[in-house]
Amino acid sequence: MGEPAPSSVSRRSDRLRIGVTVGDPAGIGPEIARLAALDARVLAVCEPVLYGPWSDAAVSRFTPGVGSAESGQIAYDAVREATTDALAGRLDAVVTAPINKLMWAKAGLTWRGHTELLAHLTRADAVAMMFHTPTLNVVLATVHVPLADVPRVLTRERLTQTIALAQQALPWFGVAEPRIAVAGLNPHAGEDGLLGLEDREVLRPAIERCQDGGTRVSGPFPGDTVFLRALRGEFDVVVAAYHDQGLIPVKLVGFGSAVNVTLGLPIVRTSVDHGTAYDIAGQGKADPSSLVAAVNLAVKLVGARSDLSPALSPSPSS
Repeated sequence: MGEPAPSSVSRRSDRLRIGVTVGDPAGIGPEIARLAALDARVLAVCEPVLYGPWSDAAVSRFTPGVGSAESGQIAYDAVREATTDALAGRLDAVVTAPINKLMWAKAGLTWRGHTELLAHLTRADAVAMMFHTPTLNVVLATVHVPLADVPRVLTRERLTQTIALAQQALPWFGVAEPRIAVAGLNPHAGEDGLLGLEDREVLRPAIERCQDGGTRVSGPFPGDTVFLRALRGEFDVVVAAYHDQGLIPVKLVGFGSAVNVTLGLPIVRTSVDHGTAYDIAGQGKADPSSLVAAVNLAVKLVGARSDLSPALSPSPSS
C-alpha cells in the first residue's frame, strides 16, 4: 500500500482515496507529489495516498537530475502497486507524476510509458492518451511511436478505436454528444492524394465507418488549422495522428493546466502534462500546478463515471 499524505487534515471515510505515484525519484516527481498532497485544493476533495519515495530522507539516496536503472525501477514499482490497489477497490483513482522512459529501458522494462503499462496491468482491450485543458481536448491516435513508423501504425482499425474511445469519454467531461475532428497525417490532409495517400485511403474510410455508426466525427482536416477551429468552439475534441501534432497545441495553450487522461481503462487515471525536469530537480523550483489539476480532474471523473451508464465505461478484456 501507499502512504497517506503528510497532512494534518483529519481522515474521513467518505472522502475519495486518490493514489499519487511520485514518478522518477531523481526528477521533480517526489517534490510536486508532496506539494500537491499538502495543497488545500487537493485536500478539499480527496485523501491523497502517495506511492514511491517522497520524503527528503527517502529521496536523498538519489542524485537530483541523474536518472538510473534503479530510479526507473522504483517509478515502475509505484505505478504497479497503485494500479493493483485501484483494481482491488482500495483506491478510487490513480494520478501519476512523470517517469523517464529511458530509465525504464535501462531497468529492462519494455513499456514506452505509463499508457502502455497501464493497458497491460489492467488488461484493457484498447487505450488512448487524451489531453484535457480548459479550452482544448486532444486524443492521440498514436503515442510513443517514431515519426517514421506512424504511417504503418496508424491503421483504419486503430483510428476507429481511438474515435470510439473519444466518443465514450467526452460525456464524462460534460459533452453528451461530442463533435469530433480528425487531424490529417500529411500536409493539407494529403490534398486528395497529391501529398500522401494515408489521409484518403486510411483516415477517411475510418471516419466514414464511425459516421455510419452514428458518431459525430469529421475530417481529416489539415493539422495546421483544425486545432484553431476547436479552440474557437467548432469541435469538442481533436484526434491527432501522432504525438507531437497533438501535444504542441496542447502545451501552447495549456501548459501547467493540461491533464493527461488514459481512455479505455477500467480505472480512472490522470497525469501531469510535463516530464521529469531533471534540470531543476532538487532545487525547490518545481511547480505542482499540473499535478494538482490532475488530482482534481481525477476526482471529477470518478464522480462522472459513476453517474453515467456503466455502458459508457470501458471494461478490461477477459
